[in-house]
Amino acid sequence: MATTKIAVVGSGISAAVCASTLARKGVAVTLFDGARGPGGRMSQRRETAEDGTEVSFDHGAPYFSVSGGNAPVLALLREWESKGLVAEWNHTFGSFDFLSREFLDIEKPGETMNKRYVGVPGMNSICNALCHETGVESKFGTGVGKLEWSDVQKSWSVTGLDGQNLGDFNGVVVSDKNVFSSRFTGITGRPRPLDLSWAPDLAVKLQDIPVDPCFVLMLAFSEPLSSIPVKGISFKNSKVLSWSHCDSSKPGRPTTSLGLHSERWVLHSTKHYAAELIAQTGLGKLTDATVAKVEDDLLQEFQRTGLNISEPFFKKAHRWGSAFPAASIASAEKCLWKPERRLAICGDFCVSPNVEGAILSGLAAASQLVEAVVETANL
Repeated sequence: MATTKIAVVGSGISAAVCASTLARKGVAVTLFDGARGPGGRMSQRRETAEDGTEVSFDHGAPYFSVSGGNAPVLALLREWESKGLVAEWNHTFGSFDFLSREFLDIEKPGETMNKRYVGVPGMNSICNALCHETGVESKFGTGVGKLEWSDVQKSWSVTGLDGQNLGDFNGVVVSDKNVFSSRFTGITGRPRPLDLSWAPDLAVKLQDIPVDPCFVLMLAFSEPLSSIPVKGISFKNSKVLSWSHCDSSKPGRPTTSLGLHSERWVLHSTKHYAAELIAQTGLGKLTDATVAKVEDDLLQEFQRTGLNISEPFFKKAHRWGSAFPAASIASAEKCLWKPERRLAICGDFCVSPNVEGAILSGLAAASQLVEAVVETANL
């Protein structure tokens, strides 16, 4: 089985879990991602303020939970805890109503049903460790431009966005929706890398998976926002804000940089706000004017709570155009699988739109490929 080569496209948690699981089974894995590093929606953003202060943010998934009966994911969680890759985020959350200008439903100690976990020292720590395990060769900054199956060789050829031949593989795992999404063509003007005309049933399932767009604003303050009694806030009756969290309150996060104390918050827009703005501006590169508008809109709404929000010394907006799936297309199977071409498609859009669902999908994809490899070896 050691000679079996699998290509994994994407480096979010589903792809990283799948790649690690395959490698532990003796499969040679090459992982491709056009980004600078791993994580996908679990990536960590590092920035430098004008005065040279270094700040970092979990600007996608703020945390994750695991259901009590989910043994496979719980087993991975315990392993990651033992390695210091994750820790419990043990702080109080609540909701804020913009109509009454009051906090509602503030948690009481021990009230949370499922514990909240975060990667340490960033949400991307888990994916980073998995993508660099023995047996996984990770190639970041390497976008995939074409995945092509050969009936003669019974293998996949992978071509980069620059036309470079990236190798031939016995099977392929895809977790990056851009590989098969029409949005890829809409943004780049290029054909989508994975042509699914040979699998119309698969193409139908993957066609235009509904997503919830979101704009994120990363903020750093020189002093704590002491008027806020919680570290995670869900907003009610706001057309602009849906969620915010104090990123620097998570375990393992630095609270000082260059001698300056900083408290860092991340704000998430409502999907309605994001959809309206994207309808006006499109999904091309954000203009300076759009960035400035998002920064002003989200910060002003945060300050409109009346919670004595000071001016931040750092602010930066980010757009998640299609990262948050609004549907589950393979909740029973947990991944999409085509055995005749050893193609697995996994991600949170398969099971449930959260980290736990993504992990389950990655495990399912790895299981299908390992079984296919064993069957092939026995022929």
